[in-house]
Amino acid sequence: MRLGRAERQRAAWGFLAPGLILIGTFFFIPVVGALVLSFTDFDLYALADRGVLRAVGLANYRQLFSNPDFLRALRNTLFYGLIGGPLAVAVSLGAALLVNAKLAPFKGFFRTVYFAPYVTTLVAAAVVWRFMLHTRYGLVNYGLSGLGIGPVDWLGDARWALPAIVLMSVWKSFGYNMVIFVAGLQTIPEELYEAASLDGARGWTRFRHVTLPMLGPTLGFVGVITLINYFQLFAEPYVMTQGGPLRSTTSLVLLMYEEGFRWWRMGVAAAVAFVLFAIVLTGTLLQRRLTREEA
Repeated sequence: MRLGRAERQRAAWGFLAPGLILIGTFFFIPVVGALVLSFTDFDLYALADRGVLRAVGLANYRQLFSNPDFLRALRNTLFYGLIGGPLAVAVSLGAALLVNAKLAPFKGFFRTVYFAPYVTTLVAAAVVWRFMLHTRYGLVNYGLSGLGIGPVDWLGDARWALPAIVLMSVWKSFGYNMVIFVAGLQTIPEELYEAASLDGARGWTRFRHVTLPMLGPTLGFVGVITLINYFQLFAEPYVMTQGGPLRSTTSLVLLMYEEGFRWWRMGVAAAVAFVLFAIVLTGTLLQRRLTREEA
């Protein structure tokens, strides 16, 4: 029996309803609640007595942009996203090109090795890297000593702590993007490379005029998800430096955690969350527009 259009629509909504109810209950309602909290002074006292809760309008947002800790966290987050993100994409693409090369031996082995850091527990990896970067006993400084370079206080020096965490994050995440790039490279028709070779294109020329244009959608996807992930960096600075030294590694998510769960200033923490949301949304839209124009 063939169903009419109205019956098909009712059936579709019936199948969608459970998922929409779950999404609304556990996503949209909390998001709206957090937005409302960002315009209040909700704190530990308000948990005990709702009568002390007051609406403060945009005061939380004004307070943030006059707070040196927030401005430092904002700068660190932009560094994470705008330096670490492109670096992670570049490393991932380079690894994908290597393991996808025709002459590369043991492709399956190297793909597994490169992907392994991504599936490693983040906290465990951060703890291991914390010991590797130890000033006196770390393997990194031990290797540098063989080159005649003195020990570097990677996590105790404000100049080196942020770059050290960015490098650790790139190592941790590049394997996932590498797998996506490998899948994208394998969809490029071999005939394009053969035609380019007949026209005299070699190496960099083929990569620039064949590989990159054909990887456009993949690059756009990887760039967006990497940007979002790096703007939400939390576990690495929390485990390795606790935001120090001198707030040099505090990210917006770590600051939000401290405001909400250490000092119980929920209204301020919610304001930090929506500032971060605005940054991520702006960055994502800008990146998608640039990718579309290049395509």
